[in-house]
Amino acid sequence: MKRIVFKKDNIDFQIIENSLKLGKIIIYPTDTVYGVGASIDSIEGINKIYTAKERNFKSPLIALLSKHENIEKIAIIEDNKKNIVEKLANEYWPGALTIILKKKECVPSIMVSNGDTVGVRIPNLKLAREIIESVGGILPTTSANISGEKTPRSFEELSEKFKERADILIDAGQSPLGVESTIIDLTKDVPVILREGAIKKEAIEKLIGKI
Repeated sequence: MKRIVFKKDNIDFQIIENSLKLGKIIIYPTDTVYGVGASIDSIEGINKIYTAKERNFKSPLIALLSKHENIEKIAIIEDNKKNIVEKLANEYWPGALTIILKKKECVPSIMVSNGDTVGVRIPNLKLAREIIESVGGILPTTSANISGEKTPRSFEELSEKFKERADILIDAGQSPLGVESTIIDLTKDVPVILREGAIKKEAIEKLIGKI
């Protein structure tokens, strides 16, 4: 299949849906940085992300969601964590916070490095959510760069080598934030910040208490 490049004002969502179902991958903008995604129902597509990034399978992908209701399609929210998840989601979604939870059986093992958890996030960019919704509301994603390269914060920062490895590209200029999401692991007894990005630890602690 020839590479397809869409501008943000001429996107054909049906082509995106059909292509990803066939195991293709897409480079698209999020609120934080540019990401590369594949259908959660396509092992071929997920494998293609790892191949494109030259990345080993020990580094899991996260799942970007189009709306709150999709979180329980792929993740288990334990009773003792529901209040924390609700507080974080109400405050920071859509936004730059990735929450790690126990995964459901429907999440492919290849996507999460054979682990039992999955990271979920709703991006604060309408275009990203529309793209995600067009493929079912859940899009396994990671940054759109070869491992070790600079994380692209705009379409112009994407490497030509990496762009050649994708099937569909969305050129929407600059990502609004240009900073990676903060990652919080809620599968531990005490929540743990695995990566401090756009949202600072102190802000999260004001919301849910010391971590």
